[in-house]
Amino acid sequence: MKQNLKKYWPHIAIGTGILALISAVVYYQFRQKEEVQMAFAPDSSIYSKKNYTNLVLDSAALATFYRLHLVADSIQKDVSEFYRKRAYQYAWFSENTLTNAALSYNSQREAYISDFADSSLYNAEIDSLLLEAKTVGKAFLTDPQRVQKLELLLTTSFFNYTNKAFTGTVKNPLDLEWFIPRKKKDYQALLDTLVSTKGSTIREPVNRYYTLLKDKLRIYRGIEKQGGWGSIDVPKKALKKEDSDSSLIEVKKTLVLMGDLKEFDSTAIFTDSLAMAVRRFQHRMGLAENGKIDANTATELNRPVSFRIRQIMLNMERLRWVPDEIEPNMLLVNIPEFKLHVFENSVQSWMCNVVVGKEATKTSIFKGNLSNVVLNPYWVVTNNIINNEMLPRLKQNPGYLARNNMEVVSGDKVLNPYSIKWNSYKKNIPYTIRQKPGKTNSLGKVKFLFPNNYSIYLHDTPSKNLFGETARAFSHGCIRVSEPERLALHLLKNTPAWDEKKLESVWATQKEKWITVRPSVPVYIVYFTAWVDYTGQLNFRNDLYGLDKTLSAEIFGEEKTIL
Repeated sequence: MKQNLKKYWPHIAIGTGILALISAVVYYQFRQKEEVQMAFAPDSSIYSKKNYTNLVLDSAALATFYRLHLVADSIQKDVSEFYRKRAYQYAWFSENTLTNAALSYNSQREAYISDFADSSLYNAEIDSLLLEAKTVGKAFLTDPQRVQKLELLLTTSFFNYTNKAFTGTVKNPLDLEWFIPRKKKDYQALLDTLVSTKGSTIREPVNRYYTLLKDKLRIYRGIEKQGGWGSIDVPKKALKKEDSDSSLIEVKKTLVLMGDLKEFDSTAIFTDSLAMAVRRFQHRMGLAENGKIDANTATELNRPVSFRIRQIMLNMERLRWVPDEIEPNMLLVNIPEFKLHVFENSVQSWMCNVVVGKEATKTSIFKGNLSNVVLNPYWVVTNNIINNEMLPRLKQNPGYLARNNMEVVSGDKVLNPYSIKWNSYKKNIPYTIRQKPGKTNSLGKVKFLFPNNYSIYLHDTPSKNLFGETARAFSHGCIRVSEPERLALHLLKNTPAWDEKKLESVWATQKEKWITVRPSVPVYIVYFTAWVDYTGQLNFRNDLYGLDKTLSAEIFGEEKTIL
């Protein structure tokens, strides 16, 4: 026997080795497949069997439920995929009872309905079945049909809720003149997380600015429930400190409700504390902060609480379109605010005034990446300005170009404007017109480029007086910056060679110089008429381009005359 073993041992060893190798390969492939499956799971921890229940849906039951409850195709797709991933096991029930996740989600849904006065998400069947399940406890599980109905009602309700609360209007934002890309949100993963974490509140997949504004909405809802504030009959003559007028009593009541005045006094006297409160209010409204109750201040004081609630809701809708996580280092221009905000490490470091496009030449809403600073820039005149403003003047006198430090170019060649037959063109001339660098150049000393389809950029301007205006919509669409030198230094801080002295030396030459910004800096051009600023104050602005009215018609189904 020993001799036989000795004789066949090499063959046995080889066979054993092959079997071991095959076993190792099979095990490795199994583990690799399992890891790949888990890697693509929204939250791999939820796929452990301990999170599942012995209650299982019949896939045919889904089709019946969809038909009876008229479930939209997009929601059907989400629900079916959700259950397919969990092998059709129930999500809202454990083996013994309704889960805490169901109660937690329902509370969040009810809060949304209350906050937004949105009855479209109300479902009497869910409320009735949940009350029954909580009342009778385990006995509810003895009726499988009712358990199944509540299970599917909760799931379809969840996808309806998240689509509305976190994604916003189904209309393409491009139709609403919003060109910042929207990130698709994975609500199946969100539901998986909810049902596997013992009913913790859903973390809203929205940015922090949305959450801050929602807190203010709840405050204003509370004010509305208490009757809001009344209309104030303010005299035409502006009221100032030490004046006396009966309307000041109502002004004080309103400012207390809004949080601008800390303590109410029933006198009809314009006190020091009221003057400070008026300035706070004017600051939040973007008005001249003169501490007087003038016509503009009176107009904003008389906006009813319902108007402000509608403004908040419209801007929360826009915030649903903004990415959940915004780059920590960026520039943000809010068009109705007429401000540029500079953010470093997710904190606003400074801001300055800007001039934006007029109603007829709106500044577009989009995101770009600032990649170049151009010193002593040429201003290349757009076809729109040439067609509507310059061509009629050139037909009368080509000397218009020289008087305005301009030249006409074909390729790299500068042409004599008197050699061109301007009268033969009605529009769209086959030449480029540009203004040379210099003190009178419309772009000033510097422009900031972030490639986009709208020919919009930030730039300096020789017309500094416009920055002192309260409403600053004067441009042809591009954005004029009140502190261009400071912005240039900020953008070039990672390029030590470009300090203030070097910039000044180039500006003195009046020769164009391009500088690459590394890394490029995100620029958001946005449109918010209500927001919470970095001090926690709720701000409102007027609807400069009428976009609130357009969005209101889309969301609420009608144009409100107050917008």
